[in-house]
This record gives sequence, structure tokens and C-alpha cells, in this order.
Amino acid sequence: MEQDKIKELNRQCRGKDAVGIIELFIREFKGKIALASSLGAEDQALTHMIVKADPTVRIFTLDTGRMFPESYELLHRTNRQYGITVEVFFPDRGKVEKMVNEKGINLFYESIENRKLCCGIRKVEPLQRAFGGLQAWICGLRREQSVTRLAVEPVEWDSGNGLVKVNPLADWNEKQLWDYIKENDIPYHALHDKGFPSIGCQPCTRAVKPGEDIRAGRWWWEDPEKKECGLHNRPR
Repeated sequence: MEQDKIKELNRQCRGKDAVGIIELFIREFKGKIALASSLGAEDQALTHMIVKADPTVRIFTLDTGRMFPESYELLHRTNRQYGITVEVFFPDRGKVEKMVNEKGINLFYESIENRKLCCGIRKVEPLQRAFGGLQAWICGLRREQSVTRLAVEPVEWDSGNGLVKVNPLADWNEKQLWDYIKENDIPYHALHDKGFPSIGCQPCTRAVKPGEDIRAGRWWWEDPEKKECGLHNRPR
């Protein structure tokens, strides 16, 4: 998509709140847009907004096979509270078996290359399948989350997947997010109350210490500039 079109879509977002942005893109890409949910606080807030705007919009999540038990419980609660079915996509069994048998069950601790291989098989490839038939996707990126996301715009072109990427919460801060969750009684991940601001796979996520960056608990053995799994790669 031409960058002029992305600039125009960002212009249309000016003055709109997150709900207004979601409503705009549901109309713009009717039947061709979905929320990719990590079940984190941001995506739970977006789920609430989307269901209110149009409960027929697709919402999906990825089950990597290494998730926290609390993630499954939240998925169950979310479906029940909103009367929806969040679609679940799994990695290719054969690729997982080959990777684990060749490189070990916890290969990701050994090198960045191994970690990205694991993320690629368990997350990136299933995401690409989930994108089938879509023209745009909604996600919960916020500029405040990490140094790799400081330049996030409400609308971006995801060249890797050939889709428009919509970030309705791009300029939200942590207080805004949690105020919205509490005010609307939105179900959220139990680990958020135990020092986990960002939650992914169990072996690659830990609680953060007071004063640490909110993404410090993800792949904590790596440099901050490398802490993306491939779902949100951005041009430098």
C-alpha cells in the first residue's frame, strides 16, 4: 500500500479516541479486519471496545504450547463474559517436533538465533495463517511499552504481511489503560497483579522489579533493542 494512503488514514484518526479509531476501521475494512490478541491488558481493552462496536469482528489468539495456565483461564473467562469465541491458532506440530528434537526443549536460552527460530515457528507462522483473507489487523501496541515501539503510529503498513496495521492505543499511557479496564469491568490476566506487565510464553516471561521497564520481563537475557518476536518487526 502506498505511504500516502497510510498518511491519509492517520490523518483520519486525528481527534478520534481509541473507540472512534476502531469504528473507523471496522467500516473501512468490513469483514476483512481482525484483532490479534495476546490476552494482555491492551488486547483485553481492545476486545471490549470491538465487541461493543461490532461483535461479529474476528478476534484470535495464538497458543504456542508454552503458555501460562492463567492465560487459558483468561481466554475462558473472556469468551464467557462477552459471549464470543476467540479463535485459537496453533503451531505446526511437525515443525515444533523437529525444532525441539534438534535443538532442545529450551533452545531459546542458548542464542538469539534459537529464540527467534522458536518464536517464528510457535508465533509468526501461525499468525500468518490467521491473517488469511484479511486486509487489516488490530493490535495493542503502545509507544510507552518499549524502546522498540517509540515510533508506533495509529496506522502503519505491515509490509511483512501485506496488511494495514491499526494501533488504536498507540498514545495511551499505563494509567489510561488500567483506568479503562477497571471502569468497564474488563477481565484481565491474573499475572498482571503479580508483577507481570507483559505476558508471553511461560519460559520467556518473568515478573519485573520496581522501576524496571514494563517489557523487562520479556526475554530478559537479551538486549532491549532486540526484544521483539517477529510479530511487530519495524523498519529501522
